[in-house]
Amino acid sequence: MNPLLKKFDAAPFSAIKNEHFLPAITQLIEDNRAEVSAIADSTEKPTFENTIEALENTGTGLDRATSIFFNLNSAETNDEIQKIAQQVSPLLSEFQNDLLLNEKLFNRVKSVFKNRENLDLNIEQNTLLEKQYKGFSRNGANLSEEKKSQLRKIDTTLSRLSLTFGENVLAATNAYEMHLTNKEDLAGLPEGVKEAAAQAAAEKDKDGWLITLDYPSYIPFVKYAKNRTLRKELSLAFGARAFTKGKHNNEQNVLQIVTLRQQRAQLLGYKSHAHFVLEERMAKTPQTVLDFSNDLLKKAKPAAQKEFDELEAFAKELDGIDELQKWDSAYYAEKLKQQKFSLDDEKLKPYFRLENVINGVFTVAQKLFGLHFKEDPSIDKYHEDVKTYRVTDTEGELVSLFYADFHPRAGKRGGAWMTSYKPQQIKNGINERPHVSNVCNFTKPTATKPSLLTFNEVTTLFHEFGHGLHGMLANTSYKGLSGTSVHWDFVELPSQILENWCYEKETLELFATHYETGEVIPMELVNKIKESAAFHEGMQTLRQLSFGLLDMSWHDGKLPETVNNVKEFETAFFAGTQLYPETPETCMSTAFSHIFQGGYSAGYYSYKWAEVLDADAFAYFKEEGIFNKKVADKFKNFVLSQGGTQDPMELYIKFRGQKPNPDALLKRAGLL
Repeated sequence: MNPLLKKFDAAPFSAIKNEHFLPAITQLIEDNRAEVSAIADSTEKPTFENTIEALENTGTGLDRATSIFFNLNSAETNDEIQKIAQQVSPLLSEFQNDLLLNEKLFNRVKSVFKNRENLDLNIEQNTLLEKQYKGFSRNGANLSEEKKSQLRKIDTTLSRLSLTFGENVLAATNAYEMHLTNKEDLAGLPEGVKEAAAQAAAEKDKDGWLITLDYPSYIPFVKYAKNRTLRKELSLAFGARAFTKGKHNNEQNVLQIVTLRQQRAQLLGYKSHAHFVLEERMAKTPQTVLDFSNDLLKKAKPAAQKEFDELEAFAKELDGIDELQKWDSAYYAEKLKQQKFSLDDEKLKPYFRLENVINGVFTVAQKLFGLHFKEDPSIDKYHEDVKTYRVTDTEGELVSLFYADFHPRAGKRGGAWMTSYKPQQIKNGINERPHVSNVCNFTKPTATKPSLLTFNEVTTLFHEFGHGLHGMLANTSYKGLSGTSVHWDFVELPSQILENWCYEKETLELFATHYETGEVIPMELVNKIKESAAFHEGMQTLRQLSFGLLDMSWHDGKLPETVNNVKEFETAFFAGTQLYPETPETCMSTAFSHIFQGGYSAGYYSYKWAEVLDADAFAYFKEEGIFNKKVADKFKNFVLSQGGTQDPMELYIKFRGQKPNPDALLKRAGLL
């Protein structure tokens, strides 16, 4: 029997074959359709229990199967899985539309919604009711049949385009290799990077060294390689992903996605896709996002320009570089950082062995929230690189299963993310605990060295683990409001706040020990890490804001209908935030997976928005002590465990006692 059609708790990865996915998902769609029809066709008077709660409890099998499938499509994909995704996505999109455009079902939901004042609902029940009603109304339930049909076509096309966009970025990333056979071309590279490049070449039966566009290969090369010509080649290849002419080009996909999103929003009665998206965010309107971003931009731009001018002067003095280019940025920034702080990432890496950092983040979770992590190899996994853990509380009760997948490979997309294989919910009086996963791309161990992280990778691991804690500590009645099911400009608070612990002496002493000598990281290095935390913060802030504003400019409805050239539009837009000379060979939008494949369209500003929240929240921890139990309990009880059960600003005020103060971020970034 198909393992996806059996009842299971932990995902049965080893039993699942590619050929199981399509028949299982097709069958489970029909099962879910029958569950939904039973609710819609009921002759009983609509109540919260027989309509809203009943609907919330449908589709469990389908949710589990699709979470396994789409997570594998990100972390362990192949041509066959990608083909199945192209078949499955339209089916799911069609089913979702059938559900949301089901008039009988919507009438029952609407009946309960209109009568909500007379129902004795608690906050969570009320939130679920509102979420369900909006789920229908925001997806066309109030439209005419003709417009519903238009909406279905748009949604089916968008789901395909989004998949194709991601496949093109992955294919373009995998298609490029820089094969080096001259040892002089490796000048400046740390030994660990050379060894990893030699290993990558050997795995493909090639002599010499192989540099790729995967982050653990790409970033150290542009940061350390002395050969400016090769840095340029690699940088341009990275910037040209899915932009170079050919079958993996994403320009038309970008234009089609943007056009269809705008049409969809207007069909539903919204001015733009951004207006549609932001109705369900803390920010509420595009104007709020623009005001917030431009205010930060005004404060960051002078600092960014000053930092850039200093970097350019430094490069000229050091190597006679007349005009600083994008491929010089990381290289000279690293040199300047070393000169200013005598802080070399390569000197730090021996203190950040991956296993130690994992133990460190586990210890932080234990000290703050009373969690214990025990590796359990008996939990089924989808790749030998994955580590599996059983997470328990102080009483020994199961809190979550945790999957950790930390190394790059051909079938895995770049970047880092948190995901879930099973949501938390309280059903039939049982608190069903979640299954959470962190996926990253850190350098693999080599024959002579373990996996050693840069400090930036340490903060990435803590960041994703913060999302993981949001999933693990969920404690709500309904899966649709559980864990990270919150407004997208609130979802980054748990992840970004956890990064702050990486800069604290109390934390670093828990895990930052030299992998060869066992020596704890010297105080001198800890102080330098703290001192350098705001290094080039102006340029970093400018960069993040420019991405967020680019996202808004694609989606705020002000896009001229005449835009038919992605690069020209982007170049004109970046003119206000660009420090480096323009490179006609590269394009940001064609590989901007966050907004064209992930869920961040009209929401990329969320990173900066959440930074304000996290800076203000961590200031509270600093006032009381970074491992203060009272503050940690409040954060757990009002933020991590509550999911999307209440308005996020109300939850934040319950935790903090006040609204977030933007000055906390500017102060931390050294921009005040």
